Amino acid sequence: MGVEQAWTRPARRHRPVRTGLFLGGLAVGLCLVGVAGLGLWNVQVVVGATGPVRESADGFFRELSAGQVDQAYRRLCAQTRGRWSEVGFAGWVRTPPVVTGYEILDVSVRTKGGRPAGEVAVRVTRDGGAAEERGLPVVKEDGKWRICGDPY
Repeated sequence: MGVEQAWTRPARRHRPVRTGLFLGGLAVGLCLVGVAGLGLWNVQVVVGATGPVRESADGFFRELSAGQVDQAYRRLCAQTRGRWSEVGFAGWVRTPPVVTGYEILDVSVRTKGGRPAGEVAVRVTRDGGAAEERGLPVVKEDGKWRICGDPY
């Protein structure tokens, strides 16, 4: 009798198309996960920025409504404080009709010239009940959000 041949596995057919499709699908899936993650990160950055912008504007108008002009003045950016002295700002704020109330309508944050900037839409109520809507520019300065431009 002869020598028995060792068992061998039958040859598998190569499937390069199936492998290519699998790897391509995997790459597309990873890209989609990356894009979704980047989108979620951007949303968190914007939502995280609108909170402090709203708080800054809210504090500013709360102090103006309460007559705490010196504290409201400290919330102004350097550019605006350069145009208005504390005494001049206090005189301007106390000139009738004075602010008696406010309502924040909208907050938006964007990047302008590589620096974050925000805008707060606010409805200001004055003596006698007259109300007007204003856009309040807010910039990030020294790690804090500050009111910039003519506040009202």
